Amino acid sequence: MSLETDPARLDDVTRHLRRLAEGESHAFEQVVSLVYRQLEELARSNLRRHRASPSLDTRSLVHETYLKMLNQRQLDWQNRRHFFAVTSHAMRQILVDHARRRNAAKRGSGQEAEELDEHRLLVSEEGSDDILQLDEALKQLAEIHGDLHQLVELKFFGGLTEPELAEALDVSERTVQRMWKRARAWLKLEI
Repeated sequence: MSLETDPARLDDVTRHLRRLAEGESHAFEQVVSLVYRQLEELARSNLRRHRASPSLDTRSLVHETYLKMLNQRQLDWQNRRHFFAVTSHAMRQILVDHARRRNAAKRGSGQEAEELDEHRLLVSEEGSDDILQLDEALKQLAEIHGDLHQLVELKFFGGLTEPELAEALDVSERTVQRMWKRARAWLKLEI
């Protein structure tokens, strides 16, 4: 997903976020209308990557994210990057919640538990049940390496590319590559 589209529209996103921070209630809806297609693309990518519940489609994920974000209005919105970081986190929470509900429905159904295959998660990035293990690992990673946690969340759930990650984290692309190697190695050990 590319966050770099029409610069005038992106400036509008930041401007509306500032208006929201100043208390203008309709600014959030204006931000969402400006980035709705990007949110759909992000949702589609997450659903495909994490094989989420069949009951969760692109539109549903975008709308659930929107509702979750409505509760985040009190945040001190800094800019569009901050908006997409919060959005990525909200989508992660929604996907994890859906996976938990689906697993809860499976309990007692006589199905054998599936063993986690680290390559399935970290190479092919497939497997909706694995998202729960990823979520637990990310919680641990956040406690010991907040910068790596943020990188993984933005990459997995935000769909940011290396240049976008470098800009969002205010580091070089080479640093992003080193951080990704460290994060990936740590996740392989934990999962």
